[in-house]
Amino acid sequence: MTVAPRHPALPVGDLEDAARAVREAGGRLTAPRRAVLEALFAADGPVSAEQIADGLGGRLPTTEAVSVYRNLDWLEDIGVVRHVHLGHGAGLYQLAGAGEHAYLVCERCAGVTRLDAARMRRVRTEIEKASGFRAHFDHFPIHGLCPACATSTARSGDAA
Repeated sequence: MTVAPRHPALPVGDLEDAARAVREAGGRLTAPRRAVLEALFAADGPVSAEQIADGLGGRLPTTEAVSVYRNLDWLEDIGVVRHVHLGHGAGLYQLAGAGEHAYLVCERCAGVTRLDAARMRRVRTEIEKASGFRAHFDHFPIHGLCPACATSTARSGDAA
């Protein structure tokens, strides 16, 4: 069984903050680790390890994929990075300090909506009241229908 990591998030505002967090965790800011962090700071949202290794489509220098995975794992262990699974593909990575998010994925159009995790507080409270279970929505998304697909489903009479 896969267990989602629950390390406290270490907010990092820039590469200097990230370097400090790496050193405080007993690590070094090696060239591959720097490349991974630079890619995460340059990314517009969660990205795959393959996208990082590819230099975000040519925007940055390429890095060995094995090194990218190793560094992402280590950075996640110290709380600088988080990963999320938004579909059937590989996990996507982002800086943990960007704030905790919940993701909604449309089962019909595959659209992804990102929400501040604080907006899900009432939902988590209701789940805990009903079952005693403390839910997190930051590792796996909530699946359903986006407003446009829900409306078209209702109009066509299709069951979702």
